[in-house]
Amino acid sequence: MSVEVPRSFRLLEELEKGEKGLGAESCSLGLADNDDINMTYWNGTILGPPHSSHENRIYSLSLEAGPDYPNKPPTVRFISKINLPCVNPKTGIVETSKVPSLAQWKRSYTMETVLLEIRREMASSANRKLPQPAEGTEF
Repeated sequence: MSVEVPRSFRLLEELEKGEKGLGAESCSLGLADNDDINMTYWNGTILGPPHSSHENRIYSLSLEAGPDYPNKPPTVRFISKINLPCVNPKTGIVETSKVPSLAQWKRSYTMETVLLEIRREMASSANRKLPQPAEGTEF
């Protein structure tokens, strides 16, 4: 019989990992508002992968861990403008169906899992040379 970790414990674990820099060096994650006791709204960053049109860029994202997280995936939206097939070009929202970790969400996945997968999408052969909006532009 497996024990299901409560939402708040899981989010505290993700927050601690993000604040202490224990996650991947290419991505970061933290609360958007330290007073958000429900730990719903998060900020994320992705460092553009090397040898791509994203190299030397830092992309800002917002993530929403809804009340059903981690049973359901977070909502992810780019704040920084980006040209990527899985991102809605008008809103910056990451389209769940186009990112495998979101489309086939498992409770064991984290918000960092999603950020790393998006970064892999950025580095893929199909996407690494896509022309990008001017640096610093936002949705």
